[in-house]
Order: sequence, then C-alpha cells, then structure tokens
Amino acid sequence: MSLFRKLFGSSSSASDEEREREEQETATLSNLSIDEQFIHHFKKNGGKFLYCENLTELKEQFENILEENDWFESEVLCYDPSLFSLLNENKLSYGMARNPKFLFSGCENLIAEEGSILFSSKQIKQHKPNELPSNMVIYATTSQILAIKSDGLSAIKKKYERDYPTNITAIKYFEKAKEEDFTQYGSSPKNLYLLLLENL
Repeated sequence: MSLFRKLFGSSSSASDEEREREEQETATLSNLSIDEQFIHHFKKNGGKFLYCENLTELKEQFENILEENDWFESEVLCYDPSLFSLLNENKLSYGMARNPKFLFSGCENLIAEEGSILFSSKQIKQHKPNELPSNMVIYATTSQILAIKSDGLSAIKKKYERDYPTNITAIKYFEKAKEEDFTQYGSSPKNLYLLLLENL
C-alpha cells in the first residue's frame, strides 16, 4: 500500500462502490418497461407525476394542483385550444396573460432515457425555457413516451410532414440542483406537474 493511500485514505474504494451502484441501477433500469424508465428518471429529475386513467381523473388532478398552489382565478400561459375548456371550467384567464402563474400545455413527447419532456413551437411558440413561467402543468398521454430523444425528433418529423415546427427543446430539470452540477449549467429548473393520461 502506498504512503499517500495510508495518509489520505483510499478514495478508489468509494468511487468503485459508486460505479458499482450505477452499474446495478443501469442493469435494473434496462429490465423496466419504457413507461417505468420514464417515470423513474422524471421523478429523479424532480418532476411531479400524476397518472390518470380517464378524463374525469385528469380534471380532478388538475383541480387538486390548482388547490395545492392556490392558482384559482389566476392568469395562465396556454396556447393549446384543446385545453381552453379546462381553463374555463376553473375560471382561469389565458388570453393575454401578462403575469402568468403557470404554463398549461401539451408536449410533443416524453423521453424515457432521461426523463425529459420534448416541446416545440406548437406548444410554447418561440419562448426559450428561461422565458416560460417557473411553474408548469403538462398534459401528455402514455402513447407519447418514447425511448430516446432521436425517436422523439423522428416522431415530430413524421407528425408534421409539411408544417415542421421550430424551437424544439427538451426540459429535463424540475428542481434546483442541491449542489453545483455542471450538467445543469444554463438550464432553468421548473416546478413541473405531469398529468399523464392512459391511452394505450
């Protein structure tokens, strides 16, 4: 054993243990379904996940989010006309929101590999993630879960054959890093709720 290892202790055993733990986690995750992989990574990134079996449950969960955060009768940023009825039912204004409490939106896809949510200009127009409200409520279906980001980009290409959207971006971090993490540099963490509707 070297003199330095005796004096300063063995750091390799700690890093070996960490590496072994990561390998075990990777092996375990590879045995999970794509849905379960997404949920694992999404929650690990700090997202709040709410599974809904039908539209009635989705409406109830949406109202629970509003109640939890005291967002009733507030302004909302929403560009999706299919979601306006839910906002009207809860007396939320969404026209020209100057100071929106949250973004209410659909998404392009959910990426299992990293637990991220893929957006395009169809949902967030030309806003960059840091220009969006810090609170987000996202509606998605189980059929939107894809394995990797390139699958998501292919799905967008197939979905919009002619009217290809711009501003394709993924939001991955849903809470501020507890310690300095260079992988989060330049990202703006969001307080994000995902309403996931079963449609398979």
